[in-house]
Amino acid sequence: MRQNEGGERVVGQSMAALSENDRLEVPGLWRVDAEAQRQNVTVSVGDTSLVIQSDSGQALAHWSLAAVERVNKGQRPARFVPGEGAEEELEVADDSVADAIERVRRAVERTEPHPGRLRRFVIAAVSLLAIVALALWLPGAIVRHAARVVPDAKRAEIGAALFAHIRRSAGAPCTGVRGNDALAALDKRLRGLGAGVVRVMPQGLAEPIHLPGGTILLGRAAVEDVEEVEATAGYILAEDARATATDPMRALLDWAGPRMAFSLLTSGNVPSERLAAYSEAMLTRAPSEIEDEVLLARFESARVPARPYALARDISGESTLALIEADALVTTPDERLISDSDWIALQEICGG
Repeated sequence: MRQNEGGERVVGQSMAALSENDRLEVPGLWRVDAEAQRQNVTVSVGDTSLVIQSDSGQALAHWSLAAVERVNKGQRPARFVPGEGAEEELEVADDSVADAIERVRRAVERTEPHPGRLRRFVIAAVSLLAIVALALWLPGAIVRHAARVVPDAKRAEIGAALFAHIRRSAGAPCTGVRGNDALAALDKRLRGLGAGVVRVMPQGLAEPIHLPGGTILLGRAAVEDVEEVEATAGYILAEDARATATDPMRALLDWAGPRMAFSLLTSGNVPSERLAAYSEAMLTRAPSEIEDEVLLARFESARVPARPYALARDISGESTLALIEADALVTTPDERLISDSDWIALQEICGG
């Protein structure tokens, strides 16, 4: 067996470590297979191989030291085979030569390529990467799947539960009867029937929020601190656009994590304490940004001018200039969203 230069250096260093008194040619017992009778031989240990000779000097076998294996480790006399599973066997009684064979064999082995080890390393690395990828992908997959398959009835139930928690912080929704009728008429005009409900909360809502099931909650400023009904309509349309862009059920599960998503999938339940915590988070977080093009398309579809909403958001118009400049709709008396009397009632929904 031919060794590379690095292998020869390692083997040479191992051989040089043997003292001058170490005997590298000793008698032994050898058999060609399990059925053959043992015979006396002379064993010569070289740099990379050992040679087994008969008493007459005839070479009987050459063994590569890199492949040699000891079959009775720790026992005496030492017994070797030329490779795993081989029936040929050599017995050496001289301990110093047996140890020398072991040392030189290990030195040679270190210089040999180990495709089996490489294969195991590659398999282990690929397996580890697969586990990491699965760990990263699976939680998100559970959340996405849960948000996708939750039925409308369950969404409405979860939305109602969130609303109950929000009421503890924001108070009961404003209850002016005529104002709620006007709000329902406005929402029907904007979103159609069956889209959900809109509520006005007396406190705690700096920005509108939307809940699973289609409910939109407005702060009282969205109806009391604006001059035109189109501005209030803009708040509703903008929040509806957010609900379309980001599924409120997905937003809840993204916040709560895969464990709650898994619980929802398996039991259909969401822990009340998690909903309570999420309701608090909803009241304090900033609304997500919506691209001006998306908003303008939503306003145009509902036949609502964007300028009143843009000025309600920023009286200077600086941050909402794109909405103002792109707004091409002008409301005429025949296109009023609700009647003047309904608008007055809506502005007084929280008691004036």
